Amino acid sequence: MASDVEGEHAAPALLAHTWDWVARGHSPACYDRGIMIKVAVILCGSGRFDGSEIHESVLTLLHLTNAGAEWMAFAPDAPQWAVCEHFEGAAVEGQDRNQLQEASRIARGQIKPLTEARAEDFDALILPGGNGTASNLCDFASKGAAGSVRPELAKLMTDFHKAGKVIGSICIAPAIVAMALGEHHPELTLGASQDDTAKETSKTGAQMIECGVEEIHVDQKNNLVSTPAYMLGPDIAAVNVGIGKLVGEVLSRV
Repeated sequence: MASDVEGEHAAPALLAHTWDWVARGHSPACYDRGIMIKVAVILCGSGRFDGSEIHESVLTLLHLTNAGAEWMAFAPDAPQWAVCEHFEGAAVEGQDRNQLQEASRIARGQIKPLTEARAEDFDALILPGGNGTASNLCDFASKGAAGSVRPELAKLMTDFHKAGKVIGSICIAPAIVAMALGEHHPELTLGASQDDTAKETSKTGAQMIECGVEEIHVDQKNNLVSTPAYMLGPDIAAVNVGIGKLVGEVLSRV
C-alpha cells in the first residue's frame, strides 16, 4: 500500500490526507479484504446558509471515492427551511427550494430521498455540516437541545448505532448526532468545548471534546467520529485535513 501512495500513482496533495490512517498502521478495509465499503452520506440542500456546506460535502465524497469506497447521498424530499443569498446569508423572501433537488447539484444526481436510506444497506454513515443542516435535518438552530431530529434521520442514526456501525459527523452535524443519540452520552466535537453551541449540545447528554480543525475525535464506545471543519475554519485546506482523517477513520472502523 505504501508504494501506491508514495510512488508514481501518488494521490494529489488535496487527497493525501485520506491516507493519513495508513501512516498510523491501518489500511483501508475495502482494499485489505477485497470488499466494497458502502457509505451513506446525508445532504440537505446546496450552500452553507440554507443547506449542506458545499466544501465539506464535496471533500467527503472526494475522500470516499479516493479511498475506493462506494457512496450514495440521501436528502429529505422536502422544502428547505429558507432560501438564502450566500454573501451575507440573508433569507430571500418569496422563494422555495427542495432539499433533495438542490443537494443533487452536489451529488451530480447520485442521490435518493432520505426515506429510502436503510442501515442494513450500508457499512457507515457520514453527515457533512453547514448551517442549513441545523434547520433542515433538525431544529437545533431554533430550539437547541430541546429540539428534535427529522424522524427518518433519527431512525436511521439509531439503527446504525444499534447495529454497531460507524457514524461520522462534520462541522455542526455532531449536534444532530447528539440530539439523536444523547441518551448514550456520546463523545463529540464541535471544535470548542465551552462556547455556547457546545454547551447547548451538551444538554442532550453528549460530552463535548476540544478538537483542532485538522484533527478528529473518536468515541470508541459508540463508534462515532467527528471533526470541527468550518466550525473553526479557517479555510478549505485546513478543513480538508480533518475531513480526510475522518473519512479514513470511518473506513478503518468497518
